Amino acid sequence: MKILLFIILITYNLYALTSLQSTKLEETSWPKGETLLTFLDKYNISQQIYFELSYTDKELCAEITADTTFQKLFDSQGLIQHVLIPISEEMQIHIHKVDGANYKLDIVPIEFQEIEQTLVLSIESSPYQDIVNQTGNKLLANELVRAFNKSLDFRRLRAGDLIAIKYKHKIRMGKYFGTPHIDVAMVEVRKTPNYIFKNDADGRYYDDKGRSLNSFFLQTPLQYNRISSPFDLKRFHPVLKIYRPHFGVDYAAPTGRRINSAADGRVIFVGNKGGYGKTIEIQHANGYKTLYAHLNGYAKGIRAGKNVKQGDLIGYVGTTGVSTGPHLHFGVYHHGRAVDPIKVINSSRKELPQKDKNIFLSKANTLKKEVELAIKSQPKPYKIESFELLTMLEQSAS
Repeated sequence: MKILLFIILITYNLYALTSLQSTKLEETSWPKGETLLTFLDKYNISQQIYFELSYTDKELCAEITADTTFQKLFDSQGLIQHVLIPISEEMQIHIHKVDGANYKLDIVPIEFQEIEQTLVLSIESSPYQDIVNQTGNKLLANELVRAFNKSLDFRRLRAGDLIAIKYKHKIRMGKYFGTPHIDVAMVEVRKTPNYIFKNDADGRYYDDKGRSLNSFFLQTPLQYNRISSPFDLKRFHPVLKIYRPHFGVDYAAPTGRRINSAADGRVIFVGNKGGYGKTIEIQHANGYKTLYAHLNGYAKGIRAGKNVKQGDLIGYVGTTGVSTGPHLHFGVYHHGRAVDPIKVINSSRKELPQKDKNIFLSKANTLKKEVELAIKSQPKPYKIESFELLTMLEQSAS
């Protein structure tokens, strides 16, 4: 219990610790090409803390991505005391000094506050800029533009047109964190309302007639024997009583089985990736990326920068990295966030089936009424205030 409380305090209050004379906080982006092992070497931390990890945790450590914002806390001698590295919107790597030159590595849940708001604003400049000006939330502004996915010409908006967004968003360490979840958004174009709704069943946006706004379609990358491990962001270990998510789907298949690109795209990585072993990553349209791990080998000519078509041979099933047997770990990421590959594959359609469509339209109608009420009441936009938690830390620690 004391260890858990300490982790929570560190997560919530790392910024506040910078005011203490004996510590120094650095917040920076994970460098391109950096691995956890090279990071440990850089700060004279024994790599043994990685090699002692379980199979699952080594695989999770391979989820660190370039440009991820992470925090390092140093003591007065410039030695690392704590490191927090997010590997998803739910989990983070926590490296902390135990005693002397000894460190420990844990994978712990990210502690965050989640707000739920309805934003209503009148266009003055552009949807993006007006959202940023009113809320300071660039991630929300980006998600609104992405959500409409070119189905709306924002250049046709005029001053006085309205935008309304009902959304949820995480706040971590005094900053917006991760991808906001937009339940419904309405953008007026010359006083004509245009609605989109998030369908939680598949994670896609649809219009008020149940038509998909997403043109990205994915296929299963191989013929497999069975799914040995499904996607699960909040998988709980019943014995160890800890969360150990699985950011992809494991397809059990014999060594050497052909693996095909799940969609058109450009290869952005070919090589070893920690616990994932031999890995390929492909960037696709609309912010999607696929990952193929534990490969036995790569298809001829597969290299970073190569364009591939859906169904092209890219590699072969293997058991490289940390693996208990031959299988393909298949990951799908949307704007950097891991999503369930099966849901994306199953939602490869332009319009919802009639049964699902009826459920969707009923919920959409309720959300539309909520937006109409919000437009009348004009709620005040939410904006993060100053982040001063030193007093809270001192009270919690006493």
